[in-house]
Amino acid sequence: MVDNKVQEFQVEIREIEANGMTFHCRVCGLGNTGEPVILLHGFPESSYMWESILKFLAAQGYRCLAPDLRGYSPQARPKGIKNYRIDKIASDVVALADVLGFQEFHLVAHDWGAGCGWTVVELYPDRVNSWSVLSVPHMEAWYKAKKNNCDQIKLSWYITLFQLPIIPELLLGIATFIPCFRKFVWKESDTTAYLDVFSKFTGRKSIINWYRANYKLPIAYGEVSVPTILIWGNKDIAFARSGIEDTKNYMSSRDYQLIEIDAGHTLVQDAPNKVRDEIFNHI
Repeated sequence: MVDNKVQEFQVEIREIEANGMTFHCRVCGLGNTGEPVILLHGFPESSYMWESILKFLAAQGYRCLAPDLRGYSPQARPKGIKNYRIDKIASDVVALADVLGFQEFHLVAHDWGAGCGWTVVELYPDRVNSWSVLSVPHMEAWYKAKKNNCDQIKLSWYITLFQLPIIPELLLGIATFIPCFRKFVWKESDTTAYLDVFSKFTGRKSIINWYRANYKLPIAYGEVSVPTILIWGNKDIAFARSGIEDTKNYMSSRDYQLIEIDAGHTLVQDAPNKVRDEIFNHI
């Protein structure tokens, strides 16, 4: 019955102007009357990763938005590393919400989208009704682990590589066209949505600038009072247990839960039904 209802909803592509740029977005259920949900993708993905969850949430009555974030949207690629600070990207999310009339919204995010989400929760807490974060610990906990925890230091090796000029863009460009890389990272059979972003040097440069602009903690992150769940796969190849478990020390809300599952970093692909249900239950 639920599956039949989900099939009634189609994901639409819209170009939405916000913060002086145009964002390539996926929307679903905007004609519903339920609360808004904004979903933020990470690296190296796009809003395509959320398609099945967009349909599911729309079928439950929610109004859903998943943008291709700054650097990923072809018409939202400002020049200069400083323009990819995470606080600037967080302001894009709020600006997009304003355009759609989402005064308050539920926030869901993964990977660098989660870094952006933690920043939205820090800077605009009154706008967020609930926070569902996938894979990424509180930003202070992560940066502390990246500096002091041996496991996290090992897992973060590529971040140092991404500080180099040009080389990361070239390597990612080569990898994008290797079939085994596509299968390992994206897993979906349709890679067109990702190739549209990663096949172009300008796109790769903008995306890697996220790492360059935020190599050091860009802003101060305090305690979080927004109701939060953190879903983490214990086989994650990017985030170690140290920062994940330390996150609870930054949560002032009693409504916080760590949900550990048997999965890797690509949670939506590794455990789609489990992740979908935990997000829905939290919302």
